[in-house]
Amino acid sequence: MRERAARNWSTGGWLLALCLVWLWTLLASASLQPPTPTVPVKQGTCEVTASHRCCNRNRIEERSQTVKCSCSSGQVAGTTRAKPSCVDASIVLQRWWCQMEPCLPGEECKVLPDLSGWSCSRGHKVKTTKVPTR
Repeated sequence: MRERAARNWSTGGWLLALCLVWLWTLLASASLQPPTPTVPVKQGTCEVTASHRCCNRNRIEERSQTVKCSCSSGQVAGTTRAKPSCVDASIVLQRWWCQMEPCLPGEECKVLPDLSGWSCSRGHKVKTTKVPTR
């Protein structure tokens, strides 16, 4: 009887059973790990929690960061002097990117034509930052 039941299971049935076992294993191992304490970020500051760096097909270096901010009322996460910071929300809402002084001293800031971000340039070196849309 068992052999007939095993033969009658479709590939989808076996796949579903395998997924359920994997999920149960994942949940069981997560419950055994002690919770990681979250340290609150000081009010009005930001901290980088992860950084990524890679090159695309055109050999252009791409960098991204994940940031945790604790901004005061009327502020949002932004960039000042190439570092994450809390900036006035009006700058981001109206896309006046250069008003948050995102570039390093000596670099020229220009808002991209489509207002999707900004570029910082010094000589022939240009760094472009695009803000993800929600």
